[in-house]
Amino acid sequence: MADVHTKAVRSYNMSRIRSKDTRPEIAVRKAIFAQGFRFRLHDIKLPGKPDIVLKKYNIVIFINGCFWHGHESCKYFVVPKTRPEWWIQKINRNKELDAINAEKIKNIGWKVITIHECEIKGDKFDQAIKNLVARILAKQ
Repeated sequence: MADVHTKAVRSYNMSRIRSKDTRPEIAVRKAIFAQGFRFRLHDIKLPGKPDIVLKKYNIVIFINGCFWHGHESCKYFVVPKTRPEWWIQKINRNKELDAINAEKIKNIGWKVITIHECEIKGDKFDQAIKNLVARILAKQ
């Protein structure tokens, strides 16, 4: 199936997709900051540059987009009909890197929490933040 956009339009659209400071990430940051947690962002010293680093608790938080990280059984993860082989390969590589980075972080003594965007959308947000806070405080 042919792409519905020209190369220039597709290139522009893809360039607008951010890897950090996404809406789900900012929403989680604001919520946990309001709960009294203080953190660093995108620490380059840790594998995978976690979105949120809670040094006091030795916890890192990754906030993943369901599409880009291949969140199985999620309505936000659909393989595009244009070049599906390429997309599957790309998404599988993202999942591989996620697992590798999580393992590296665990090996140096940190706990990894991964949140997918569908877990914090709409009505689920408040409960997801309560669960996140509970998980952070449980390891204190």
